[in-house]
Amino acid sequence: MKGLVLIGGGTGFVGGALHKALKKVGYRVNIISRRPGPSCISWTELAREGLPSKTVAVVNTAGQNVFDKTRKWTEGFKQELFASRINTTASLARAINKAESKPKVFISMSGVGYYKPSQTAEYDEYSKGGDFDFLSKLASEWESSAELSPESSKVCRSVIVRSGVVLGRHGGMIKDLFWPFYCGVGGPVGSGKQYFPWIHIRDLVGLMMFAIEHQNVKGVLNGVAPHVITNKEFATSFGNALYRPAILPLPVQVLNFLFSPERAKIMTEGQRVLPKRVMEYGFTYDYPTIDSACKEFARISYDGDFQ
Repeated sequence: MKGLVLIGGGTGFVGGALHKALKKVGYRVNIISRRPGPSCISWTELAREGLPSKTVAVVNTAGQNVFDKTRKWTEGFKQELFASRINTTASLARAINKAESKPKVFISMSGVGYYKPSQTAEYDEYSKGGDFDFLSKLASEWESSAELSPESSKVCRSVIVRSGVVLGRHGGMIKDLFWPFYCGVGGPVGSGKQYFPWIHIRDLVGLMMFAIEHQNVKGVLNGVAPHVITNKEFATSFGNALYRPAILPLPVQVLNFLFSPERAKIMTEGQRVLPKRVMEYGFTYDYPTIDSACKEFARISYDGDFQ
């Protein structure tokens, strides 16, 4: 066995996929979750007892879904978004700081909402952001909560993955869009001209595993594919993969009404984000283009590597 990886939020879309991928290559995995189960510990247990022995890596994927359709965009829900990300990340950072035997790497999530939406700007990991609206401040504080003590930083690498929209058949946006697109009623959001930073679930998981196993990887990584596309180009590619038209636009006003403009801007606006440092480290994508990604999860009979 390669050692123990501790995953916060290991039952969600990303965490669950990472869990299965790690076990597939010989890691032991413990999950921190509110739900009891085998190889699970609670957040209370973590605070009380600290990291399990022989933990080689800690990854946090926990966080309330921003697009939870059952929740209204209230101040209470916003606070929950902050708490579910920042409190869990800070709890893991504290546990690492207190541990006598520290893990080799601490990987925390963030989002490309850190960067300001623009039709002209181009962002990489060195670009500034994090201070212009609710979502950017959420990303900024999320990243700050992962900061380790100077002593811990000497032995434990810190990696922050600013993820784009994660595409995969069994979760996230594709789970909601598959059947509308399959029935021929899919299409771009609004004009479709806004940029659409994205990554296939297998590549996001692969990037995290790459960070675990490569001792030189540290700092911020843009968890996006190298293929920069617009929302319309995504819709066209997904429609083509399903052999369906994808020409019916979803009006921006509808999304603003359903989710509120502040939340809907994740889909109605976008950023041109490049994975510069990811490419510099030599990470290889399994699905570097939107056509290759869409073809993978567009099959009707689908099981997937992580299911």
